[in-house]
Amino acid sequence: MGDTDRGLASGLDVAALGRWLAEHLGCEGPLEHEVISGGASNLTIGVTVGGTELVVRRPPVGAFLPSANDVSREHRYLTALKGTDVPVPETLALCEDPGVIGAPFYVMRRLHGVVPHDASALSGRTPEEGRAISERFVDVLRAIHQVDVDAVGLGGAAKRTGYLERQVSRWTDQWHRAKETENTAIDELSRLLAERLPESGRATIVHGDYRLGNVMVEGTDVVGVFDWEMATLGDPLADVGYTLLWWGTADRPPFNPSQAVADLPGFLTAEEVCRRYGAEPDAVRFHVVLAAFKLTIIGEGNRARARRLGQPVPDAGTLTLADWALEVFA
Repeated sequence: MGDTDRGLASGLDVAALGRWLAEHLGCEGPLEHEVISGGASNLTIGVTVGGTELVVRRPPVGAFLPSANDVSREHRYLTALKGTDVPVPETLALCEDPGVIGAPFYVMRRLHGVVPHDASALSGRTPEEGRAISERFVDVLRAIHQVDVDAVGLGGAAKRTGYLERQVSRWTDQWHRAKETENTAIDELSRLLAERLPESGRATIVHGDYRLGNVMVEGTDVVGVFDWEMATLGDPLADVGYTLLWWGTADRPPFNPSQAVADLPGFLTAEEVCRRYGAEPDAVRFHVVLAAFKLTIIGEGNRARARRLGQPVPDAGTLTLADWALEVFA
């Protein structure tokens, strides 16, 4: 998390937020707050008002890539998924007025459990527990893709056709916005992805960032799925490919501590993830490469944002993903 985001949370207009929560949710009493997570993703602030535990989500300071930090989209998808087989926190209210705390935000109930941002979060679990957690993780992804989008009011949330074409086009555009130096590997990936677009199946909800670092675990159950800021409708295999990119460090470049969670004893292998989900590994290869392409560009956008704000620039480790993805695509 950047120092700017920490400073923003520590300098939060507590009085203004308290008045808003009292008016819209009836929550009154002393207000305490803490930063739960932040950085390039939406900023997550834990708030306790008179004994009621809440979470406030707002965009980070200096959000860089267009549409990448849309809290209203998160709120819409989370609200729609209430009552489905997808475990999500309960949303309570959306504020689209940036004048209250400096940016739009929404409020949800706080869940408790472990978010495995790195392997230490689940250390001490037995191989049997590791397998159960990973199986449940895959089952939740399948549950997301089985939701009837029309029944939950998301049928018009996005176009149902042309998802992969739009993804390649959009992220190529984002690359040209974010880059500060040329990178022939990314340019070549853009060309190959456009040439090798597979035919998409039925459009489903696509989480867009489904990985072990974005779920909450309690025991061996997944009790919450977070970070819906990139959710849309599209090809469900895009989520599978993205998940696999983050799945372990055995056969892909290490770029985030969250990857190592899938290396823990008992966790499914990447091939077993595909089998449990119901997808053929060969059919997911394009989507893994697309995920690497996107993640490389997101990393460049994050570094550009840090430079613009005068913050420490994150490591450029994701750039190695582009070269790796070219080998996978060969």
